[in-house]
Amino acid sequence: MQKNIKEHDFKIGKTERNAAKGHPSFLIWFTGLSGSGKSTIANAVEQELHQRGMHTYILDGDNIRHGLNSDLDFSPDSRTENIRRIGEVANLMVDAGLIVLAAFVSPYRKDRDLVAKTVGNGNYVEVYVSTSLEECERRDVKGLYEKARRGEIKNMTGISAPYEAPENPDIEVDHTYSLEDSVNKIITTIENRIKSYPHE
Repeated sequence: MQKNIKEHDFKIGKTERNAAKGHPSFLIWFTGLSGSGKSTIANAVEQELHQRGMHTYILDGDNIRHGLNSDLDFSPDSRTENIRRIGEVANLMVDAGLIVLAAFVSPYRKDRDLVAKTVGNGNYVEVYVSTSLEECERRDVKGLYEKARRGEIKNMTGISAPYEAPENPDIEVDHTYSLEDSVNKIITTIENRIKSYPHE
């Protein structure tokens, strides 16, 4: 089947779309345990970027599983496929000229590496929200940890399934940071990327 598929070479690409929007497009990938604060921080970062006139979009784990990935469970294979699909969607959005913020547990290092390869390492910013398991359990905003401890949820990351922490994230924040401090650290890190446009 693949031999019958041919990619079209369109005349308008990422460079032209970035020029039209006045800023570079790239992916900010938030990873960490459930309840670590990924979505909250991503939402606040997007608000700050939006106020600065940036064109953005958030991809969030729970939201995506209600639609695009509603056919997947939480087995290791399904988790990998979940992140692979998100990487492809994010790549399309980066090509469309958007700054994409993706908040996913994404527990496996190889899956995050695949996303970086898919969008291009130069278009990938990894944010590790390294809130401890103890703090995430204390929050237990969705009640998932309590259910996992009772054996009602299988393959719960941090309890009955592994989480492979990033070894060299571009940015790291945790629960000791205020939301404002987390946003400031992320914005400061990506500001050089935005200010240097058009550098490519």
